Amino acid sequence: MARRPPGHTPHGDGGRRARPGRIGASVPTSAHRPNPDADAPLPTTDPSLVQMGEFGRAHGLNGEIRLKSYTGDPQAIASYGPLIGADGRRIEFTEVRRAGGASPDLLVVRVKGVADRTGAEGLNRLALYLPRERLGSVEAEDEFFTADLVGLDVVDTAGTRLGTVADVPNYGGGDLLEIKPALGGATALLPFTKAFVPELDIAGGRVVIDPPDDLFAPAGPRPPDEPV
Repeated sequence: MARRPPGHTPHGDGGRRARPGRIGASVPTSAHRPNPDADAPLPTTDPSLVQMGEFGRAHGLNGEIRLKSYTGDPQAIASYGPLIGADGRRIEFTEVRRAGGASPDLLVVRVKGVADRTGAEGLNRLALYLPRERLGSVEAEDEFFTADLVGLDVVDTAGTRLGTVADVPNYGGGDLLEIKPALGGATALLPFTKAFVPELDIAGGRVVIDPPDDLFAPAGPRPPDEPV
C-alpha cells in the first residue's frame, strides 16, 4: 500500500481518502492583519509551501478556535511542529480535538500564546502553511500531492479538453474532482477513482477522465462544508 502522509493520496482502484494539502494556495486578504509578532507576510502564491489548514471562528471565551485541517488525518496537523501563518507568524498548537458534527476535518484547537476570545478572533481566516520539504518527497509511482492536480487540464479519453480541476474536495464519501467546464457554467463533481480517472499526467499538465454523459448536467446542491 502506498504511503499516505498528509497531502498525499494513492492512485488506487477505490476512492482517494486522504485530505489534500493545498500547495501555493492564495492567501486570503483578511489574513494580512497587523501583528507585532509577525514576520513579513507570505507571497500570495508559493509552490514551496503546503497549506495545512485554515482557522475559523473563535470557540468560547478561553482562547479556543475552530480549525479546518487539510491533512490526511485531521488531527495530525499538530504533529509537524510549528506552522507558518499567512501573515508570517509562528503558530504552535497546545491542544487539538475534534469539533464534532459531520465534518471530520473540523477541529477545535488551542494556540500557544492565545488565551482569550480576542486573541482567537485575531486568527480568524488565517491560513497555515508548512514548507513542502518537511512533508517528505513522493516516493511511489502511484503517490502524489493531490493539490498538484488543481489547475490541470481535464480531457476525456479521446483527448477533448473538458475543463480544469478547480479543487479536490471530500464531503465524507471519498475524494472528488471538482471540474470547471471549459465552456463556462457551474462546476461538476466526479468521483476520484480509476474508473472515472483512468490516467493522471501531472508532468504533462492534464488529467484524463472517463465521464458520464451527464457530467455537466444541472444537479441538486452539493453537500456544503460545515461552517468553521
